[in-house]
Amino acid sequence: MRHRVSLTAAPQEAAAQSLYIPIAARKLGIPPGEITAARITRKSIDARSRRIRVNLELEVSTDPAGFSPAPLPLHYRSVHNQPPVLVVGAGPAGLFAALRLVELGCRPIVIERGREVRTRRKDIARLLRQHTLDPDSNYGFGEGGAGAFSDGKLYTRSRKRGDVQRILAILHHHGAAAEILFETQPHIGTNKLPGIIRNIRATLLEAGGEIHFETPLTEFIINAGIIQGVRTRGGATFKAAATILATGHSARDIYQGLQRDGIAIEPKPFAMGVRVEHPQRLIDRIQYHGQPRGPYLPAAAYRLVTQVDGRGVYSFCMCPGGFIVPAATGPGEVVVNGMSPAKRNSPFANAGVVVEIRLADIPPMDAAPALAGLAYQAGLEREAFNHGGRHGQTAPAQCLRDFVAGRLSADLPATSYLPGVVSSPLHAWLPAAIVARLQQGFRVFGKQLKGFMSGEAVVLAVESRTSSPVRIPRHPESLQHQQVQGLYPCGEGAGYAGGIVSSAIDGERCAEKAAAVFGKTSP
Repeated sequence: MRHRVSLTAAPQEAAAQSLYIPIAARKLGIPPGEITAARITRKSIDARSRRIRVNLELEVSTDPAGFSPAPLPLHYRSVHNQPPVLVVGAGPAGLFAALRLVELGCRPIVIERGREVRTRRKDIARLLRQHTLDPDSNYGFGEGGAGAFSDGKLYTRSRKRGDVQRILAILHHHGAAAEILFETQPHIGTNKLPGIIRNIRATLLEAGGEIHFETPLTEFIINAGIIQGVRTRGGATFKAAATILATGHSARDIYQGLQRDGIAIEPKPFAMGVRVEHPQRLIDRIQYHGQPRGPYLPAAAYRLVTQVDGRGVYSFCMCPGGFIVPAATGPGEVVVNGMSPAKRNSPFANAGVVVEIRLADIPPMDAAPALAGLAYQAGLEREAFNHGGRHGQTAPAQCLRDFVAGRLSADLPATSYLPGVVSSPLHAWLPAAIVARLQQGFRVFGKQLKGFMSGEAVVLAVESRTSSPVRIPRHPESLQHQQVQGLYPCGEGAGYAGGIVSSAIDGERCAEKAAAVFGKTSP
């Protein structure tokens, strides 16, 4: 017989099955020896009081055989001779679209501007050590997309998008740890994701799909409002009756190409700001009420939000035990982002703290109004490069207290940002509306988290790639572009997702609509 039971345990008890099974047995009113197997279905930490507890939801079995293996809801069939669907981009949206196409009986042909994930790692190492930026292979571009080397957080605020557990099950099937199936804030880690991405590639190739790296899209082949394929750098042509466009929020050349070719795009709100970094021990002390974290609690995180003068100010992509990384994708720009390894064992904690940017806040562009937000974003990234000292990817930085007070920092705290930082008056050159809201937001956050306004905290600029400033409009039912038949804009780059999980879900949805063109509607 199977039983479900919820219990609350001390962190040490929750870390060992031998300790939490007796607690579960007491709640069920049975001897512990009758439980033959147990598995966690949900786990969360309650640190609201000094008596920190772990909430567990368990499924336990009293059958002699324990649990029978649950069948995987995946059907990766051979698609060698099946109709092709183009997938442009090998980030989360593109890869999960391709996997879903295989399940539905279509042959995905994936083209990716960047390199495969192993070679991409070398390009990123060169960026960190030598400040040499490859515009096609960096933290934003290449196999796995931006998520591959920027943390691997798997939680999403929106449960309305689709089946989150299905996405987690697919990642687990391809090598992610089982913990992602029950943690309330699942995390893979940037050191683990590349292996999972290679396994996804192997699944696609074994099924008969194609993946073409270092193959940037340069032109859409459209006839009478119907897409027939694409051309790529070097002149190669790929043709199919359906094309899923999953190029990510940093592919500015794609937006510019759509604008040039008269294909509808529109501006959308986004957010920009800075990345703030503290010692992880300080965040642990704040969140765990001054108690030492010990071996049974994770590196502490936070989530902060407030309203200042009609705009949201909030933390974004919080990375406990992580690093700040250079996320620029082109020359002459500085962009910062964050990541955490699986163990989250860096001595630093960082997060983006950003201000909501609405369309009314963006300086207009008469020539290409849909690209006004893109131009605004790019302008701040060039400013960050100029104020970073023009030394490759050196980032402009300021002590948090000095930023809030509006004064230049004489010295900067230690930081995890490997390319290095240079003291800069961020308060003087970032847009005044962003600065004023960030300053007030930090004051509020300092009251919410006592110690947040520490002298050891530093802010780096500029955190600008939170989401796309452009949307590629599509019909809500068919998910096809509103103007071009057979084109399925997808994921973060299309303006319909944010993060690994929601992008993956959107990729699957677009794949299902594209496969339906060929009458493929179920595995």
